[in-house]
Formats: sequence, C-alpha cells, structure tokens
Amino acid sequence: MTVEPTEKLEGTPLIKPSTTDHPLYEQVVEACRSVYDPEIPVNIYDLGLIYTIEIGNENEVDVTMSLTAPGCPVAGEMPGWVADAIEPLPGVKQVDVELVFEPPWGMEMMSDEARLELGFM
Repeated sequence: MTVEPTEKLEGTPLIKPSTTDHPLYEQVVEACRSVYDPEIPVNIYDLGLIYTIEIGNENEVDVTMSLTAPGCPVAGEMPGWVADAIEPLPGVKQVDVELVFEPPWGMEMMSDEARLELGFM
C-alpha cells in the first residue's frame, strides 16, 4: 500500500506531540511566546503556529511550526526569530526550526486568549 503525502496513516497524528515532560519545555514555550507575527498582535504560540516542540536527551530543541498563510511576508525570517528566542535559554544545546504547511494552520488552532484578543470570542 502506498500512502500519498497528504494522507495520514490510521492512528498517526497530523501533528507530532511535543516533549511536554522535559524540564526545559515551559521555558521554550515562553520563549516562543516572545515572538509575534508582525501583522497580528498575538504571539505565535497562542496563535497556534508552533506545532511541535521536541527536546532531546542532549537538550537539543526541534521546533515544527507553520504560518497563517504560505505567502506570509516574513516566512523566510520567522523561523530564525523563533530560534533566536530559544537559543539563549540556559541548557539549550542547539535549536532547529522547521517550517511546514501540512496540516495547514486554521483559526481553530488559536488559544482562547488569542481568540479573545482578536475579538473572535
């Protein structure tokens, strides 16, 4: 059986789970909250643009993120902003940020705080 790239295998999540039990996780989340999309007055974490934060045994941080739209004017810069926010954290060995568009971002990915801030609640 071949699986097309847009299909998902039965039981496989569209977004890989984050390493929420790692001691650095909350600090990495707060660092992500310091990055804003210049067109929207809400941080990228609460917008739901950070899909996965994976932290390895050597404190290497891999972030999978998206944008509100593929044509976002800061598409080339935003992954660097995220890496620059996380790298200075004590204990972080290295940071890699991957930009993906599958699954596509949707307004349902925003936190309640973001919806409230933007007037959707």
